[in-house]
Amino acid sequence: QVQLVESGGGLVQAGGSLRLSCAASGRTFSSYAMGWFRQAPGKERDVVASITRSGGITYYADSVKGRFTISRDNAKNTMYLQMNSLKLEDTAVYYCAATLRVKLTTLSYDYPYWGQGTQVTVSS
Repeated sequence: QVQLVESGGGLVQAGGSLRLSCAASGRTFSSYAMGWFRQAPGKERDVVASITRSGGITYYADSVKGRFTISRDNAKNTMYLQMNSLKLEDTAVYYCAATLRVKLTTLSYDYPYWGQGTQVTVSS
């Protein structure tokens, strides 16, 4: 089993940048494909980006393509989400999640392990 802790959220002006981190402990980090999800008030939890165990394949939601970059450092047991050109609609609680599935998946129910979330607020 893996434990996940997100960090790096905060308040930022529109157009600014933030980098989220997800630190993993427990079972071997490189065994897990990983994902970032977000949930805004009153909305469902949606995938933002996901990455395979090696980091060789990534997926991005259309809403963040070209602005966000997902990456991982298996030696440091950490996943990242670099968020640039932030928009008001990016405001949400951001969660990292892990799965032992081999194929990249964007479905939240495919991820059994979740962090506690970190708040990202983009102001005008």
